[in-house]
Amino acid sequence: MMSSVKRFLIGRPLKSDQLGEQKLNKTKALAILSSDALSSVAYGPEQILLVLITISAAAFWYSIPIAVGVLVLLLALILSYRQIIFAYPQGGGAYVVSKENLGKYPGLVAGGSLLVDYILTVAVSVSAGTDAVTSAFPSLHPYNVIIAIIFVLLITTLNLRGVTESASFLAYPVYLFVLAMFIMIGLGLFNIVTGNVPAELHTSLGTPVAGVSLFLLLRAFSSGSSALTGVEAISNAIPNFRAPAPNNAAKTLAAMGILLALLFSGIVFLAYYYGIAPREEVTVVSDIAEQVFGRNFMYFFVQGTTALILVLAANTGYSAFPLLAVNLAKDKFIPRMFTVRGDRLGYSNGILSLGILSIILIIAFEGRTEHLIPLYAVGVFIPFTLSQTGMMVKWIRQKPEGWLPKLIINTIGALISFIVTIMFFLTKFPQIWPVLVFLPLIILFFYRIHKHYESVADQLRITTCGEPPLAIEGNIIILPVAGITHVVENSLRYAKSLGAEQIIAVHIPFEREDDAIFEEKWKKFHPEVRLVTLYSPYRSIIHPLTKFIDTVQRKASESNYQVTVIVPQFIPKKGWHNILHNQSSLLIRAHLLYRRNVIITTVPYHLKK
Repeated sequence: MMSSVKRFLIGRPLKSDQLGEQKLNKTKALAILSSDALSSVAYGPEQILLVLITISAAAFWYSIPIAVGVLVLLLALILSYRQIIFAYPQGGGAYVVSKENLGKYPGLVAGGSLLVDYILTVAVSVSAGTDAVTSAFPSLHPYNVIIAIIFVLLITTLNLRGVTESASFLAYPVYLFVLAMFIMIGLGLFNIVTGNVPAELHTSLGTPVAGVSLFLLLRAFSSGSSALTGVEAISNAIPNFRAPAPNNAAKTLAAMGILLALLFSGIVFLAYYYGIAPREEVTVVSDIAEQVFGRNFMYFFVQGTTALILVLAANTGYSAFPLLAVNLAKDKFIPRMFTVRGDRLGYSNGILSLGILSIILIIAFEGRTEHLIPLYAVGVFIPFTLSQTGMMVKWIRQKPEGWLPKLIINTIGALISFIVTIMFFLTKFPQIWPVLVFLPLIILFFYRIHKHYESVADQLRITTCGEPPLAIEGNIIILPVAGITHVVENSLRYAKSLGAEQIIAVHIPFEREDDAIFEEKWKKFHPEVRLVTLYSPYRSIIHPLTKFIDTVQRKASESNYQVTVIVPQFIPKKGWHNILHNQSSLLIRAHLLYRRNVIITTVPYHLKK
């Protein structure tokens, strides 16, 4: 049943040699890896206005120079990540750059920040997409969290089907969104040029505004820089590109940068010229679309494509999170299960983990985009700062040909990213303080896992030194029995075939009168096998059994004998029949598995009907 449902949702398994077919061309890669960055234009400009409105609507003209500053940072990041793509074609982005050039712990800070960031990418994107839907249909506003969770489940399922399939599906809404934005910006500019927009809707550039300070402008700049989240995703996902992967990744990054710059600047300018002010239940893009088109088909087309790309922008997280997790898992900082490919050749453990964690975040923050964005943005700009600094160190150490312009680019990127990070901490501390708590915990989590793997490797490694293993000169078998059945007979035959020194059957009754009855039956059927009866007044099987095993083990160790516990178990024909029976054998195995020098063997007896 479950297998059929899985096949229906995910599709048939793919062979390992079909991995090449799952690589992305530039068109699909732009859709699947740029959707996060492109979608951020739907809320990035709004974050600038939310800061400026604290002074007055007259301060909105400052959004223009602030947008220019954001574009300068975008240029520095695009040029820097282009260098990272060619310097580290294996992917990994900020984590690999920071680890190699700044050291293990800066690398872990970058990696931990990015893991959290990709979880927030999903939560923010889906929450923002849900906001776009409820802006168009206000009656759905009370169901924001439920709608967001449904979107996450759909995207998770889509990604479990494979990279190529999800990219094929994503390409259409992403390019429709870009088309809708260009139509809206183009028509909005046309209306401005033709004088159809009253000039009194906005204040002129340079108008003095009381209360404006450098600190407030930096705060608005840092908030607007949230539009740059997702820029790093392409450098993390280079292995997903078709060959030559670095060249294709660099071209895709350039295309994303150009589109992002045009859309961001266009929306900021229209919001300023039309005098759009941010409102709680209506997005800035929704207001612009209504001003430009009216409430007609094109308005709903803009809202529909915006909602789609905001929801599907989560796919950037689904593309980059599993690949970053693979790099961390290979370095033994997170569980090895993240390196395993699923039926559809994707890293399904990473995909599922991301979906579950993002749903938890959506529920915790009640799907409120404005509460998630500061956490999201700071999670991006910490790796931005570290990766730029790491590349600076790389150029200074290696000094390859033409290294000075590269150093200047990375220095500018590192400086601006650092300022943005500090501004987030200074201005939004009540919202982003969890980063200061969870990031050290994540680093500790990485450290403990790495220490465990190193310890396991040391203990499993075969070396010429160390204590020689003890010789095993015989075997004592303990066979727990609940009755005289075919299951016990089957296990007893197997025990005898091992040629053990001694076989001890152990019966644990809960009532005194059952002792003599069972002993009589046992003498009749198996007088050659020793039976030990352990009365259990507290109706526990595990406690008296383990106590008896400890006693036998102490005596056996004196003669270098091995103790083996054979656990009889019958297997029903249908899996669901298991819930109808006590799982005593399962409990015995689970408890004995962690006892030293005891071997557990399960002997199954398969029922026919």
